[in-house]
Amino acid sequence: MPQIHRRIRFPLFLAGLALALISAVGVVSNTSAKSRAAAPQSPAQAPLRLPDMPLHDPWIVADAKSRTYYLFTSNDAAMTGDRRLGIMVYTSRDLKHWTRPRIVFSVPKDIWADGGAWAPEVHRWKGRWYLFTTLHNEALPLPGAAKPKAPRPTYRRGTVLAVADRPEGPYRLVRKGEPIVPASEMTLDGTLHVDAKGRPWLVYAHEWLQMGDGTMEAMPLSDDLAPAGPAQRLFHASEGPWVRGQKQPAGDTVFVTDGPQLYRTRTGRLLMLWSSYGEKGYVEGLARSRTGLIEGPWEQLGTLVERDSGHGMLFRAFDGRSMMIVHRPFHNARGKLYEMRDDGERLTVVREATELDGETCPTHTSASDSPAGTAPC
Repeated sequence: MPQIHRRIRFPLFLAGLALALISAVGVVSNTSAKSRAAAPQSPAQAPLRLPDMPLHDPWIVADAKSRTYYLFTSNDAAMTGDRRLGIMVYTSRDLKHWTRPRIVFSVPKDIWADGGAWAPEVHRWKGRWYLFTTLHNEALPLPGAAKPKAPRPTYRRGTVLAVADRPEGPYRLVRKGEPIVPASEMTLDGTLHVDAKGRPWLVYAHEWLQMGDGTMEAMPLSDDLAPAGPAQRLFHASEGPWVRGQKQPAGDTVFVTDGPQLYRTRTGRLLMLWSSYGEKGYVEGLARSRTGLIEGPWEQLGTLVERDSGHGMLFRAFDGRSMMIVHRPFHNARGKLYEMRDDGERLTVVREATELDGETCPTHTSASDSPAGTAPC
């Protein structure tokens, strides 16, 4: 009897051990799969660093599902080998190593536009991914528009919409590529803002070429991101005390609005990042709605980054840090990354992430802050 008992228990023991081993292997395999999915790409897979990457008006989507950063910018044929007018994307797992870019959107030859593909932004809305980008055609006059105050050319320019099922595209035009804002207005740099009630808005810059003193404006949108009412003026560029006018060949002075992005702080304050020109070139500035509503009124809070840096945008890194990317300098630009802090009432630059962007002279410091023996920033 004891012998029979031992024979029965021994196989049961082996079976239990086998199940435990299978389970352990499964857990290890699962963990390995997750580790592989989240692991940074090697330099062989992603050979580029930010100093190697031409870009202007950068926009980063941090896709949690794929643990991938998508950096969108205007197509550069030298980088993609593709001369089409459109938008390209770099990808990274760690914000330090980036893949060579590829085109995710090209402008069809049978629409009104033949230039631009500026300021791409990609937003998730109603389960799909929407690309906002600015196109233009210098040969097409603005239909029904009043003549500008100074003798300078105006022409069709506006933000169009394209859609895809995945952040990496490909993107196809919505509404045959017609701009969201009426064609009689020369506009650019449209961004999506969703207010506290879940209603979408297009916030954009109304061009200095048409306005003289450029403006920021907001247009309510429908659920399919079509115009749903008249635009509202938020502020003029000249309202920024740090903004400096740009003297034109015709003798007048103009004020530029560029690159809006909206951000809701941890205390519910509504902020706007935007760019114009200051004492030392392009500047990244900050404004705040006094009411917490997109309609404002808006007050100017000063600058975030100066010295020819701008068109910034905020995103959250996978490690939880709030980050901002800007381009610098304005011509032959590269991406520069900053760690940010949400102070409730405003945003503050914590530091430039030089370990990621390769910058040796952080631009938010003054000359007196520069290390001994180095040139001032």
